[in-house]
Amino acid sequence: MMKELLVILIASSLVNNVVLSQFLGLCPFLGVSKKTETATGMGVAVIFVITLASAVAGAIYQFILLPFHIAYLQTIVFILVIAALVQFVEMFLKKFIPGLYQSLGVYLPLITTNCAVLGVALTNVQKSYGILTGIVNGFATAVGFTISIVILAGIREKLTYNDIPESFRGMPIVLVTAGLMAIAFCGFSGLL
Repeated sequence: MMKELLVILIASSLVNNVVLSQFLGLCPFLGVSKKTETATGMGVAVIFVITLASAVAGAIYQFILLPFHIAYLQTIVFILVIAALVQFVEMFLKKFIPGLYQSLGVYLPLITTNCAVLGVALTNVQKSYGILTGIVNGFATAVGFTISIVILAGIREKLTYNDIPESFRGMPIVLVTAGLMAIAFCGFSGLL
């Protein structure tokens, strides 16, 4: 069991990185990666939301949707769970960490529509993960998201000091950088 969880941890965070391999969660990945502090804050918020959403969605799926034969409602239920969790995170940050709340701006409520969060919940169901395995998968996926967004933010901070051709300034160089990161993360596919 422990070996299986370790494989899921490595696979979900590095090999099958949600952003760089599956191309989910690109909106916050590209939008919040201008500063490392903001990217780290977004990563922590996503870790909290995805991990908790994996636990709650897994429990609801196993104890409510399956026994009552209404598993076809999983997408709607998962979206509602995710929306409620994001509202909780938003209220918490607004009250206790207002600086981070301000810097995340519109991207914090967009976690609700972040396809990576819903993708993890649906992947857990699709792969028939139990609640514990689903939580590990969700946590590892969110850690992979955080790793990739923090790396991109660090690179973007360094790019501001470089002489970049006019046609590549702004989003074009960010997209080229993200593409190169995706190629680099393909190197992890040999791990498993």
